[in-house]
Amino acid sequence: MKKEQELKNIVKERYARIAEQGETENTSSCCGATTPSNKVYNIMMDDYSETNGYVEDADLGLGCGLPTQFAKIKKGDTVIDLGSGAGNDCFVARHETGVEGKVIGIDFTPIMIEKARINAENLGYNNVEFREGDIDDMPVSSDIADVIVSNCVLNLVPDKKKVVREIYRVLKPGGHFSVSDIVLVGKLPIKLREDAEMYAGCVAGAIQKSEYLQLIEDKGFQNIKVQKEKPITIPDDILSKYLSKEEVTTFNKGATGIFSITVYAEKKGAKQEKQKANTCMPAKGCC
Repeated sequence: MKKEQELKNIVKERYARIAEQGETENTSSCCGATTPSNKVYNIMMDDYSETNGYVEDADLGLGCGLPTQFAKIKKGDTVIDLGSGAGNDCFVARHETGVEGKVIGIDFTPIMIEKARINAENLGYNNVEFREGDIDDMPVSSDIADVIVSNCVLNLVPDKKKVVREIYRVLKPGGHFSVSDIVLVGKLPIKLREDAEMYAGCVAGAIQKSEYLQLIEDKGFQNIKVQKEKPITIPDDILSKYLSKEEVTTFNKGATGIFSITVYAEKKGAKQEKQKANTCMPAKGCC
């Protein structure tokens, strides 16, 4: 528990600095990294500039995908964005829901919440709100969201099982989510896995792709699909902070893969939930 809180504090401090600096100085985020040569790499982010609803001032370059592009958001939907940052994905989602819908952004960094609220006020969006809180203990009621989106955030949470459980709780029966995240295939070198700073930069906090998908299936989600997958290459400048020259060569030639994936899944509908609740379980003494 102490380790989890330490990691959360590291992430919170890192993202508070990013919010204060803005994207132009972002050298330590999920999509950028400080290197010995002070070079900045945006190794994960996708381009939002052609996306309807995109707000440049709200884009801090922290994502690793475009989950709203795949989220099947409809007019009038209630959408929740996990780890909403300065509000970029919320404003894209708002374009899809229209004025009839509602968008709620959740973030645990106070300065991000403040920044997002200012952006929403400047845009005149009365149906977009931002709440401070952890995504593994969301400050919203159960069965409230039609759609949940998230962009490169779950990998920053130590207990991903709790987040998946919360997503299930908050979605309406029949609702669905589309999240972009970083996952692994194969084992990272131990120096990368144990470095807390690299954790806050997303990679060391990632879990195996198979484990990630299994967490979703185990919770009871259905129609699970990987909507998009792209490989992430860590530049040698970054790797050299953690590995020797020989280790970098070995890592680049190895079987370990780092990927950005966008995953879609649905919560069972009300009829299915009722059938499940009424199923007789002799082992539990209900017959």
